[in-house]
Amino acid sequence: MDQRFDVSERFAEGAQFIDGRLRGGRSGRTQAVVDPATGEQIHTYALAGTGDVDAAVDAARRAFPAWSGATPGERSGTLHRFAAALAEDSADLAFAESLNCGKPLKLSEEFDVPGSVDNAAFFAGAARHLEGKAAAEYSADHTSAVRREAVGVVGSIAPWNYPLQMAAWKVLPALAAGNTIVLKPAEITPLTSLMFAQAATRAGLPDGALNIVSGAGRDAGEHLVGHPDVAMTSFTGSTAVGKRVAEVATATVKRLHLELGGKAPFVVFDDADLEAAVHGAVAGALINSGQDCTAATRAYVQRPLYDAFVAGVADLMATVRLGDPFDRSTDLGPLISHAQRDRVAGFVDRARAYATVVTGGEAPQGALANGAYYRPTLITDAPQDSEIVQSEIFGPVLVVLPFDSDDEGIALANDTPYGLAASAWSRDVYRTGRATREIKAGCVWVNDHIPIISEMPHGGAKASGYGKDMSAYSFDEYTQVKHVMYDITGTARKDWHRTVFGDRT
Repeated sequence: MDQRFDVSERFAEGAQFIDGRLRGGRSGRTQAVVDPATGEQIHTYALAGTGDVDAAVDAARRAFPAWSGATPGERSGTLHRFAAALAEDSADLAFAESLNCGKPLKLSEEFDVPGSVDNAAFFAGAARHLEGKAAAEYSADHTSAVRREAVGVVGSIAPWNYPLQMAAWKVLPALAAGNTIVLKPAEITPLTSLMFAQAATRAGLPDGALNIVSGAGRDAGEHLVGHPDVAMTSFTGSTAVGKRVAEVATATVKRLHLELGGKAPFVVFDDADLEAAVHGAVAGALINSGQDCTAATRAYVQRPLYDAFVAGVADLMATVRLGDPFDRSTDLGPLISHAQRDRVAGFVDRARAYATVVTGGEAPQGALANGAYYRPTLITDAPQDSEIVQSEIFGPVLVVLPFDSDDEGIALANDTPYGLAASAWSRDVYRTGRATREIKAGCVWVNDHIPIISEMPHGGAKASGYGKDMSAYSFDEYTQVKHVMYDITGTARKDWHRTVFGDRT
C-alpha cells in the first residue's frame, strides 16, 4: 500500500474542525475508523457532542455577516483558490478516501477526487451568477426587482459512501451563495471531509465559514438539524433517516433539502446495443461496490434480449477482480463495513427462497476473508413485489427481470417507491424519448448509466427526496428569493389608498 501519511498523526488534534482549526470532540465517547479492506483500526477519535455542535453553529453564525456580505467576485476568488488547493491535495485525498472507504484507488483518483475538484471550480464560477428577474415595471407605478440572498447557517449531513464528493456537494453551493455551513460527515468516514475543510482554510476561507462536526447521528446530527440558529438542513442518506430529519427540522420551520434512497431501473428495449447494455449494467451496478444511490439495481430487459443479457452480465461479472484497493489491478473493493456486507448478504440469502442466484452471492475467502468483501451478484426469477426488487440493498447486486411490451417495461420501472435515477437503452429515439418523459426519476440516462457532471442537477422524486445538488439549480436550495418594489411616481396619496380610507380623487 502507498502509505502517504499516518492517519492518527495527521488528526492527532482531533476530528472536529471548528472556527478554522482541528480540535477534539467533547461527547465523552470515541469512534474507531476502520479500513474495510482489512478490518484493521486505523484511527480512534473523540466524537462530537451537542456542545461541539453549538460551538460550530456559533462560529458559522459569527462568520456569516462578513462572508455573505462579500461580493460575488470575492467569494469566487476564494473558491477558485479552494479548487486549486484541492487539486494540490489530490494524491492525499485519494489515499485517504480509499483507506477509509475501501474504494479501489483508481476510483478515488479518477472519479471521487477529480469530480470534487471540478465541482469546486464550477461553483467558483457560478458564485458570480446569482441572478434574479431583471428589474422592470410589472405594476405601472412601481419598479420590481428580485434579489437572491444567502439563507444563513446551513447544517448539512453527509453519508459514508462518497465522503469527499458529498462534502463538496453540500458545502460548495452553500458557500458560493454566501451561506456559512456546519457539515456532519458520517462518523465512520470523517477523514476527507476534514481534509476538505483544511484545504478551504488554506485557500483563505474565513474561519467559521466551514465547520466539521464528526459525531453520531442521534445526538450530534439531530442537535444540528434542530438547532434554532440553523436556517437550513441538507441531508443525503436513507429514506428512513430522511423522514426523521424532516420531523426534527419541522419543529423549527427551517428549509429542508433531502437526497434519499434509490432503486434505479435499467430498462433495455429489444433494439438496444446488447454489448453496450451488458457493459453498462455491470459498471452501473458495481460502481463503489454498489454503494451508490443511483446504481443500476433493477434491469428490465425486453424478452428477445433477456437470455443473452443475463448470460453476458454473468460472464462479465466473472472477470471483475476483487482485491486490495491500493493494487492498481483491483476492480472492486470491499463494502464500507462488515455490518454492511452482512446486510447485503442477508438480502441475497433470503432471496434464494424465491429467486435464482446466477453468480456471486457470497463473501470471498482466502486473502480477502478479513475484509468486508462480497462478490458481484446476479439474481433472476424474482417477483416484482419481492424484497430484493423493491428494497435498497446498497451492495454489488443486480436483479434482472424480463418484460414484453414497452408499456410493461416503463410500468415496472416506476413500480417502486423511489425515483432518483434510471436509464433507458434503445437505438430508437422515440422509445428513449418516451422513457425519459414517463419514468419518474430525477435523472434518466439514455444508453449510459451513472455519469454525473457539475453543470447538471442531481436529485430525486417520490421517496427519493426533493431539491438539487450540483449545478446552478442548487442555488434554489441555498438562497432566499426576495422581491423588492420601488414606487416610481413620487405621489403621496396613492389611488389604492381609497380602498382603506377616503374616496377616489
